[in-house]
Amino acid sequence: MRFTPREGDPVFDSIKPVVQGLGMALVDVSVSRHKRSVQVRAVIYKVGTVGVEDCSQVHKAILPRLELAFPGQDILVEVSSPGIDRLIKDGSELVHYIGRGIKCFRRDISDWSAGILKTADETHLVLEGKDGMIDIAYEHIAKAKLDYSQEV
Repeated sequence: MRFTPREGDPVFDSIKPVVQGLGMALVDVSVSRHKRSVQVRAVIYKVGTVGVEDCSQVHKAILPRLELAFPGQDILVEVSSPGIDRLIKDGSELVHYIGRGIKCFRRDISDWSAGILKTADETHLVLEGKDGMIDIAYEHIAKAKLDYSQEV
């Protein structure tokens, strides 16, 4: 796993303050270009539950900025929550999930480590597992995902 913050991505940077203004966090954005259209997928997060109303509210709020970013294009926007078992694409996402259950498949031991995410920074994360604290460097993580079975 790598830690590559999204700052510098013009679409991400454009809609992030709008999403934050609605009391949510922008976790991920992907853009797919087609002949005359652009598809934008945004993943949002907030403490508690992200519902249909939250997704609808973000959709309506970010659409004008996306229309400015892609003039003359048909824009298809999909807004969703991370889901209960989101595959975490980048270490920079982890800051949103502190206090949530995470499981990581580790390259160094060829097994899963799971627990409640306590901290995450540019180089590693710390999980509180059944056997205590587990410090894992991102370079040892093959994949990570949310794990709501770890929740208390």
